[in-house]
Amino acid sequence: MARRVPPLTDSKIAKTKPLADKDTTLTDGDGLFLRIKSNGSKSWIFNYYHPITKKRKNISFGRYPEVSLAKARKLRSDCREQLASDIDPKTYRDEAKHERKTAHENTFQVIAEQWIKKKETEVKATTAKKSWQLMEKHVLPFLGKMPVDTLKPKHAIDVIRPISARGNHETVKRLCRHINEVMRVALASGLIDTNYFVDITKLFPAPKKKHMPTITPDRLPELMQRLSNAHISTNTRYLIEWQLHTITRPIEAASAKWSDINLQDKIWVIPAEQMKMGRDHVIPLSQPVLKLLSRLKEMNGHRPYVFPGHREPLGHLNSSTANVALKRMGFHGELVAHGLRALASTALNEHGFDPDLIETALAHIDRNATRRAYNRAEYVEQRRDMMEWWSNQIIDAANLNASLAQ
Repeated sequence: MARRVPPLTDSKIAKTKPLADKDTTLTDGDGLFLRIKSNGSKSWIFNYYHPITKKRKNISFGRYPEVSLAKARKLRSDCREQLASDIDPKTYRDEAKHERKTAHENTFQVIAEQWIKKKETEVKATTAKKSWQLMEKHVLPFLGKMPVDTLKPKHAIDVIRPISARGNHETVKRLCRHINEVMRVALASGLIDTNYFVDITKLFPAPKKKHMPTITPDRLPELMQRLSNAHISTNTRYLIEWQLHTITRPIEAASAKWSDINLQDKIWVIPAEQMKMGRDHVIPLSQPVLKLLSRLKEMNGHRPYVFPGHREPLGHLNSSTANVALKRMGFHGELVAHGLRALASTALNEHGFDPDLIETALAHIDRNATRRAYNRAEYVEQRRDMMEWWSNQIIDAANLNASLAQ
């Protein structure tokens, strides 16, 4: 019959003095003992047989008295329960420690930084910057320090609900999308098993689609008359004409480069990185546009941009320049620079041009995969007649005002 070991007491531990030349061991039974080193330090050790290999192993429970006798016995009991289930206590503890360390290192902020680096390779730099600024302002101060595996939809809802209450539904939509994308990165990295944020946007009112203020085609002569009489710089007047003729977005028009214009082939190729849809946009140049370019060449041909900035000549005009000018011309609330595209689209559709050609001219992505695969190069020549017609409508509207003024 095995000899029963008397259990330890704090009094016995206190009375045991360290030996100068070797360690002292005090046994509590069932594999638990206290090792006293010659320097006086005391450490709890649990000795056991590995459940699979049956080899002897030791696991440390920490120092005494920081880890009390009662605590050491509780840890021994936990380890024996694990051994009964064929679990190695040391491996279990190391894995748990690794998980805690991983959770601490993989906060929402850390994963968000990984997300934005990936996003910067997929979208324009300005788009990525705006996305990050939105997260920095509304989300990261509240969720940034939380480990991603502890995040629940409620945490994000509590952050977003006040923004929704203020009626900023477009901001809410973007934040929901960004948070979901961050958690998708966490899911792909194996840090979480399920992404519970997929449908979070459904909890908030959807933003109402806003149409850019515009005017009907019959008011084109009025627009040209106001543009002719406006107290604005020649550069700004030509910018509005350029955007109107080419049916481009405000930023695309304002940032036009001479290097992207091919006068011989009569085309303007906006590089993919400048386009909303991320691919080159080829615009056939009409005769009126070529004449406009000739005047602009005399003014600004020595600059990199067709419309150089007022304060920074090597830069380009601000994309809001046309908007400010249209307000001064009396179109506040009726017409914005982006609405010039809608004006052109309405006129072209009313005249009966092919909708596919119009959508291509507007640089809208075709949701039909088959049509999207169509050779866009062929569209360029087909669009020449359409763009020429539209330019002539603009010129006729301007000439109508000129004849009425005489």
